[in-house]
Amino acid sequence: MSTATLATPVATAAEEPAATSPPVPENCKTVGRVTADGALLIARGVNVFYGEKQAITEVSIDIARNQVLAMIGPSGCGKSTFLRCLNRMNDTIEGARVTGSIVLEGQDIYDKHQDVVQLRARVGMVFQKPNPFPKSIYENVAYGPRIHGLAADRVELDEIVHTSLQRAGLWDEVKDRLTSPGTSLSGGQQQRLCIARTIAVNPEVILMDEPCSALDPIATARIEDLIDELRESYAIAIVTHSMQQAARVSQRTAYFHLGDLIEVGETDRIFTNPRHKLTEDYITGRFG
Repeated sequence: MSTATLATPVATAAEEPAATSPPVPENCKTVGRVTADGALLIARGVNVFYGEKQAITEVSIDIARNQVLAMIGPSGCGKSTFLRCLNRMNDTIEGARVTGSIVLEGQDIYDKHQDVVQLRARVGMVFQKPNPFPKSIYENVAYGPRIHGLAADRVELDEIVHTSLQRAGLWDEVKDRLTSPGTSLSGGQQQRLCIARTIAVNPEVILMDEPCSALDPIATARIEDLIDELRESYAIAIVTHSMQQAARVSQRTAYFHLGDLIEVGETDRIFTNPRHKLTEDYITGRFG
């Protein structure tokens, strides 16, 4: 279903696209500027099908360096489906098919020659529920660098583990029990361990699918502070059901509805002056 049939924009449509990104398809109905300066991951005309069912329709958007893009919208709107396209996690779902273009630094990630393991090192994923490996805290973080050959010896591996845990805000809490199971940590600590595991392989993009939904408010605040610190080094895209969280952690916000990307723009503007009626209705609580 195209956005044209859903509702009319509150104000006139897209701003001028940035010259740094490829052209946006003419059939793009999204309100706001889908391009971003410093774009690292660029999606154009992306469709996702599960068998005969279309879950995403002609989505175009940039994800930029040193910036958090929050994807919001009601349950079932396609935001998590789109997020999983960005490191080909939908490949694991039988019957899933993706069309369109997703380019990471000039390379189509759906190219038949693309090494998917290497792609997922470059575009890391943090899931809704913490999922530490059934290994020690140390081995959870060391696993990726070891299989990707990022450490020449144990000294280098120790340094990667230490640095990753430190950047994830976990080192001081676990430095004396690195041999303990990762599953022995609290929920919030497990999620930070998963973030440390993700950044240990030097990704360029970090995807987060509702990373705080299973956490208490204190653990959530720690993760949000961490996201703000990590954006200095990475491009980050986060799916969240919490509009308050989107407002706190992101610089740009994208609103999805029924598989369409309805509106995208600077977070402050989206929440104070949405241009599309559907965005306005969602943000003001009229539905969703």
